[in-house]
Amino acid sequence: MSHSYNKLWIHAIWATKERMPLINSIAEPKIHQFITEQFRESGCPVRIINGMSDHIHCLFLLNSQKSITEVIKQVKGSSSHYINQHDLTGEKFSWQTGYAAYSVSESIVEKVFTYIKNQKAHHQKKSFSQEYEEFLK
Repeated sequence: MSHSYNKLWIHAIWATKERMPLINSIAEPKIHQFITEQFRESGCPVRIINGMSDHIHCLFLLNSQKSITEVIKQVKGSSSHYINQHDLTGEKFSWQTGYAAYSVSESIVEKVFTYIKNQKAHHQKKSFSQEYEEFLK
């Protein structure tokens, strides 16, 4: 093969600092839109972003020239700044240190998309802590 080809879907999850429920329904679309733009500027097209008041899920294609760590660090940093600059939470906002990131097979991208899309209904049955522990297993 004379050319390289990469198509790596990533499902990333991170939480607000101390898992405080700071993302309200008014701020949420603005935050998600800003994060989508940040991923796009990093060359990482977003399939979906959704979450709850204390965490976020993102499904995106990883830019082959960047690491997951590099992309997520930039997105988290710039979005914290944006949230604070625009006073979207009413108090000082920051994301918790760290994140979880999983590669997603092309064959289940739609399943992961649906899972992320249905976060609000999903979390009526299961807490973020329970969900996160299941992801780790």
